[in-house]
Amino acid sequence: MKHSVLLDTSFFVRLLNDEDSLHNNAKGYFRYFLENEIVLKVSTISIAEYCVRGKIDELPLRNLQIIPFNLDQAKRTGEFAEKIFKQNKINKEKLSPRAIIPNDSKLFAQADLDKSITHFVTSDSRSKNTFSALKKHINPKFEIIDIERPYNDTFEILDLQ
Repeated sequence: MKHSVLLDTSFFVRLLNDEDSLHNNAKGYFRYFLENEIVLKVSTISIAEYCVRGKIDELPLRNLQIIPFNLDQAKRTGEFAEKIFKQNKINKEKLSPRAIIPNDSKLFAQADLDKSITHFVTSDSRSKNTFSALKKHINPKFEIIDIERPYNDTFEILDLQ
């Protein structure tokens, strides 16, 4: 089975905006993943988020494997959200008559259930905080790559350019 990563909406926002302060980092990760034959996955959830302010044809879809949100992932999302709500001390009254499940919980469930995904790639501080809260109760099988840190630092590669 090939190793893969799940790319967050924030990754694409940075990658596709050459004026963004993290554009070069996102570009470096993208190139590194492709050169090392790491499968790049994107959730239909992230595509929906991106399309709020962007167009689907801006995304590098030919380099991406699109994963839909399914029933097993929905069940796992409920488990994740319950732990995150508990960790963040969100009381039951705020969850009635129904809980609004953050997209991070859904994306984390997808990453956790996909056997090939080892990392969730993001620059979103809220995602990183949510992941930290989740890790206090559940040990997800993936880790976070924060693109605020350049890829060569993350993977301990000498930048000889």
